[in-house]
Amino acid sequence: MEDAAQMKRASRIVVSVFIAIAVVYLIYFLPLPLFIFSAGTAEVTRPMVQVKQDTFEEKGSLMLTTVRVSDASVFSYLLSFIRPYDELHKKSELLNKDESEQEYSQRQEVNMLSSQSDAIQAAYHKLQIPYHISHDGVVVVQVFKDFPAAEVLQPGDFIVKVEDVEVKDSTDLQKLLKGKKAGDSVSVTYRRKSETRTAPIQLGLLPADDASKPEERRTGLGISPANMQSVKADQEENQVTIRAGDIGGPSAGLMFSLEIINKLTPEDITKGYRIAGTGTIDMKGNVGVIGGIQHKIIAADKAGADIFFAPKDYTAPNGQKVNNYTDALQRANEIHTKMKIVPVGTMEDALQYLQTLPPKESK
Repeated sequence: MEDAAQMKRASRIVVSVFIAIAVVYLIYFLPLPLFIFSAGTAEVTRPMVQVKQDTFEEKGSLMLTTVRVSDASVFSYLLSFIRPYDELHKKSELLNKDESEQEYSQRQEVNMLSSQSDAIQAAYHKLQIPYHISHDGVVVVQVFKDFPAAEVLQPGDFIVKVEDVEVKDSTDLQKLLKGKKAGDSVSVTYRRKSETRTAPIQLGLLPADDASKPEERRTGLGISPANMQSVKADQEENQVTIRAGDIGGPSAGLMFSLEIINKLTPEDITKGYRIAGTGTIDMKGNVGVIGGIQHKIIAADKAGADIFFAPKDYTAPNGQKVNNYTDALQRANEIHTKMKIVPVGTMEDALQYLQTLPPKESK
């Protein structure tokens, strides 16, 4: 009888432990179909932007800003209600149709690389530095799950060759697959990190575009490709490279372009100020709106920024308004920051504002 009672108590303890583990898992680790947006960081761009002749130290600093995007658990979901500036977003708001989180991350990485290319071109245009574009291949952003390619390719793979013919951009890829039929197989050479592999991949009918007729559907691998390119200065001493680490998305374009100009000209445009900001940029220097600017204001304030460049509010052709400067100014007022919020529509706007500043007095 005593042995039976001890076994019963032991069983209760084991069951209690398993229940406790399950409860902890459900509260802290079970992912919800939500992302939590909160303030990220303000990162100094100087170490990220590299030129051949880095001749002086900036007295101030230029900083890109980020938004922290984290998976929501039950615990963090509940916690977000007592954190005034956390925002909950459905994952479906960020992810494209049938897009995995891994594919979303890859898309953000491609967006970052594209923004770097545009930032370099914008700076070269401003400084009248001759350059040319090098086409560096095609990267896989998404693999359609119902295609045979899903068993071979992954987001981030580089398509190197098709049927032993080099692929430099997506146009090359389309030409090589033209005339092929669904069910045909082609030999695809691809690079995954440092390893190059070759495998046969069966083709399928690609999803129809909104503007295309069903009979006009093309045959393809079943991937979303992105062209990779690099900007090459005609003179080696003007060559710029950017290494941003794990930061993704296109919103650092403006701050990269300002850092490039600061490194390629003798004058220190910071004048001793800590300057944060955000905004996409195109090769002509136009600054575009971004998401999550209110979180970036908090990040910049925590980093001690004196100035924050915010894209001007934008009204789309359909009348939809996207607020950036307005939202940035509202959040700045809410947190009572001393940081100056400056609206910009172009890179030139930012440069002209900095030109009017007196040098910051050292304390």
